[in-house]
Amino acid sequence: MEENENLTPAPAEQDTGKRDYKQELLDLLKQNLPDEELKEKLSDYHESDIAEILPDITKEERLKLYRILGNEAVSEIFTYLDDVEDFISELDSEKAADIIEEMDADDAIEVLDELEEDKRSEIFDLLDEDAAKDIELIEKYDDDQIGSRMTTNFVTVKISMSVKQAMKSVIDQAADNDNISTVYVVNDDDTYAGAFSLRDLVVARSSTPLDDITVSAYPYFYADEKVSQCIEELKDYSEDSLPVLNRDNKVIGAITSSELVDVVDQEFGDDYAKLAGLTHEEDLQEPVFKSVTKRLPWLILLMGLGLVVSSLIGSFEYVIKVLPLLVSFQSLILDMSGNGGTQSLAVTIRVISNNTLEAKEVWRLIFKEARVGLVNGLILGVFATILCTLYILVLKKLAFIVALAYAGCIGVSLMLAIFLSSLGGTLIPLLFKKIKIDPAVASGPLITTINDLVAATLYYTLANVFLIGVMGIVG
Repeated sequence: MEENENLTPAPAEQDTGKRDYKQELLDLLKQNLPDEELKEKLSDYHESDIAEILPDITKEERLKLYRILGNEAVSEIFTYLDDVEDFISELDSEKAADIIEEMDADDAIEVLDELEEDKRSEIFDLLDEDAAKDIELIEKYDDDQIGSRMTTNFVTVKISMSVKQAMKSVIDQAADNDNISTVYVVNDDDTYAGAFSLRDLVVARSSTPLDDITVSAYPYFYADEKVSQCIEELKDYSEDSLPVLNRDNKVIGAITSSELVDVVDQEFGDDYAKLAGLTHEEDLQEPVFKSVTKRLPWLILLMGLGLVVSSLIGSFEYVIKVLPLLVSFQSLILDMSGNGGTQSLAVTIRVISNNTLEAKEVWRLIFKEARVGLVNGLILGVFATILCTLYILVLKKLAFIVALAYAGCIGVSLMLAIFLSSLGGTLIPLLFKKIKIDPAVASGPLITTINDLVAATLYYTLANVFLIGVMGIVG
């Protein structure tokens, strides 16, 4: 505790009793301690907290801190920086390469990708052979493949080893790899044989055959598999890490639990983007032109569908001319239809993304959403009929029977539109999944436009048949 005796508590500490690590670190740097003493005290803090103070100190203080901590510690700190390129640019290329060499290959790629192409190439050429080889291994896979998300930080042992030999091998490899909670087992030809936890190895008797503690059915993934196709399996396994194999069944990497969180988060982010009518997720740093290219294809498609809706409404020109009051309530029908369809779409995508549905469960989902849509439609249809009747009677001064006929047409159209849009919001993503298209592509804007098409047809057809054909209302 003596390391904190000279530290001044931050206001946040006085208010809540919780330590303010950032302020502690800033105060620590101001004490001008000898290098070794400062290094020892800094070792008590998490790399994320040290990364947080870097923007608040001068360049000279940063460079001194890097020298004191050493390349390995600095490499860990850099993985927590948001604008790492700003800090890398302060270093000469050789020093930057020394730091990046200490990173896991997947972290090194993320840092290098933040740099300008010239700076990136210069630093990459200075990396040692092993680091460059690991980076090239991961980079050869597309962004949507498992291999692009793996790390080369893992340990393996031969199945022919004894427990004692395996323990020594793990200890030797731990000097360069800290992902040792799960140990992968390989055959003598280096093909994958299974895995076991470090705990099982520690508690095993030295005479126990390694095969006895090896889980031969331990899950694995191939590096060239699509992330989107494996996402359900990835979520189902709650392991610290999962091995990644090449097609020769040799372990070439691992998906760690932290990377798994990122994979699932990104996949849901992409699905959310598709629900918004985007091709991929965007961020604040993305260039304007790149964002435009992501949004424009969907907007062009939706504009085409919008023109179809407009043309369809135009085909009811006679109905609109004879009954102009209908136009006042058109947005009500179309908007509520879109809202109902989007609700069912969101529920359906969530259900089918979290579960593998059997045929019986699919029909149950369809039947449930149809009932929900029908009940919602009936309730809203009745309310709309009552409110529209009052509106037309009071403000438009039409006869009660005429007002009721208009309102009834609006209410029935609303009921049917919500029912059919709810059904469509369920059936369309299920159909897409059946034909191997990402259900999220049935995005909010797309389903809304399709529902507009259906709702407009229903509304004006019903008005033509009932109000003009049956009731003989004109004007």
